Order: sequence, then structure tokens, then C-alpha cells
Amino acid sequence: MTAQQFEEELANPAPQEYVLCLYVAGSTPKSIRAVENIKRLCEEQMPAGYDLEVIDLYQNPSVAGADQVIAVPTLVKRLPLPFRKMIGDLSNEGYVLRGLGLKKQNSEDPYGAG
Repeated sequence: MTAQQFEEELANPAPQEYVLCLYVAGSTPKSIRAVENIKRLCEEQMPAGYDLEVIDLYQNPSVAGADQVIAVPTLVKRLPLPFRKMIGDLSNEGYVLRGLGLKKQNSEDPYGAG
């Protein structure tokens, strides 16, 4: 690899695959919306691909402790770092995209509205 190729790679890093885990509680309307919302966003926004695991805590309650899940639905972003958690039905696209690191935080909108 030449120095120029190295500099170009640093300036334009390859997109990373996302590793996500969505914790839900059965087939409640909020859980169903969360699954639909994150699948849609992943398909639209993650060109490098993603690995999404959906865990129903009604069927497997013991796994909630690993990610310290205290509310559902909860989306956990494991990779790329930093590790993040988002709670809710994931309908606020701007909030989710910022949490996933796909959109920059707007200084006028610190709470992720819109």
C-alpha cells in the first residue's frame, strides 16, 4: 500500500457492518413497531450490511441482564463502537440515526426531536 492509498483510506474509511440487538416483550404494538422501524432503517441506511438479532424477553428473560436491559423495546448497538442503547419504538428516525452514529447531532436539537 502506498502512502497515498493509506491517506485515501483514512480519509474515506470503508463502511462498517452494524451489530444490533433489539429486545422486545412479546408481540405488543410497541414491540412490533420497533422491529418494523429498525428493519426499515437498517435496509435504508446501512449499505455495508448489518446483523440484527431480535430477542423476545417473554421467551428468554435471562438474557436481559447481559446488556442491562431495564425497559423494552431497547435497541443495543454493539458495533461499530461506541456501544449505545436506545429505548422506545424507534419511530423518531433522527434520534435513532444519531444513536447509531449515522447522523450528526444538531446543536439546536440536543434531545433528538425530529
